[in-house]
Amino acid sequence: MTEPTPQGPTRRDKTRPAELIGLSAAVGIAIGVIFLFATKNLLVAAEFAGVAFIIALVVFAMLLLAISPRRGSDDDERPRGH
Repeated sequence: MTEPTPQGPTRRDKTRPAELIGLSAAVGIAIGVIFLFATKNLLVAAEFAGVAFIIALVVFAMLLLAISPRRGSDDDERPRGH
């Protein structure tokens, strides 16, 4: 007998947003620390950290969309030709 496939998202699918936010936060903190040491101004460093966090989040999300296979799509069944 075969086991039924789960209908809901897998644990990996559920934790993926946390991974994206965590990586983006790490990038933002790194940029913030670099700018804090460079400018010695906490406000400027916080602004750059926030901007870096948002940019990293968007870039990581777009990369994830670009490499993730689409589920339920009929495009994979069509032959690819010219």
